[in-house]
Amino acid sequence: MADNKVIDINMHFLPTDLFTNEEVLNGFLYSAPITMGLKAYRGKTPDGAKDQIVLATEDGKDILNYVEGDYTLETKLRAMDEVGVDIALLRMPVWQEWLPLDMCKIVNDQAAEMCRQSEGRLYANAVLPPWGRKEDIYELERCLGELGMVGVQFACCYGDKFLDDELFKPYLKVLNEKKVPCAIHHTPGQNAFGNFADYTPLRRELGRIHVQATAVGREVYSGMFDEFPDLKFIHTMFGGNWFALKDILAPHVSKQKKEAMNRLATNVDREAYDRYLANNIYFDMTHPMSWSKDQLELAVKTCGADHLLLGSSFPVFYEWMARSVGSVKALDVSQEEKDLMLGGNAAKLFNL
Repeated sequence: MADNKVIDINMHFLPTDLFTNEEVLNGFLYSAPITMGLKAYRGKTPDGAKDQIVLATEDGKDILNYVEGDYTLETKLRAMDEVGVDIALLRMPVWQEWLPLDMCKIVNDQAAEMCRQSEGRLYANAVLPPWGRKEDIYELERCLGELGMVGVQFACCYGDKFLDDELFKPYLKVLNEKKVPCAIHHTPGQNAFGNFADYTPLRRELGRIHVQATAVGREVYSGMFDEFPDLKFIHTMFGGNWFALKDILAPHVSKQKKEAMNRLATNVDREAYDRYLANNIYFDMTHPMSWSKDQLELAVKTCGADHLLLGSSFPVFYEWMARSVGSVKALDVSQEEKDLMLGGNAAKLFNL
């Protein structure tokens, strides 16, 4: 790849026939966890002009909306050209945490075909159940080999199970051995829980941020990267504002006073904590224009420009894509740091 390509690592993909193929539509709707207080249905946008798929709480509060027509190749390329994004990496927005293997294969096939039609503008992350079964690994190998995918994607948690859980070790072992980068997307399921439910910004933003921050913290404090040192996890939304949490959540050691007890004792010391963050955890800047310039510059200072990757979450808001590149270019940081965030890190991690 030529130097200084602008790479958006978080562009959403849905099957191209999601709204027209009953098998695919039902595969999505009926894989959602309706027994856990969520409901999925096909409806109309508020103006009645377009179809949409909605994930909502039982009492009707929207959590997720997929609008027909927003996910076409033409729409993606037009948005990329308008803002100066050279390459985008496709991923499923959220639903990957529920899809069975047969539906994952359909998603992967269609994503690969869109990438082929894009003539080098698009690459994709494989969508897979995270269990590491023989049939799952066969699909992983097909995606990486035959379909030319450059990474895989996870939800940051599956129900109440985070990626530090023993449940995911068989799959993580394979990814570690193959050195496959992992895009860790947020989940809306947590947003349905009590404290976030009543107010839309809390339900649709703070819930996602909260669960991402929890995911990063659990991964770091579990020590899982000692067992899987070659895993590269790229978390959305700055890992849930991890630039503001890195020091407050670090292991605490008293340097000036003797304490009666260490109320924050942990088996992970500061050296290991910093090593995991340096070697294994990266942050998808989805969606940078939503943070202030000061906060973005703090993220560079705290996390390092070499750990931040541009992500737009397109097409959730077209505005996010339109202002994403400019938000990074406007930062008072070096051009080298801007180049890393805008594409250099992505090119290296995903071997583009």
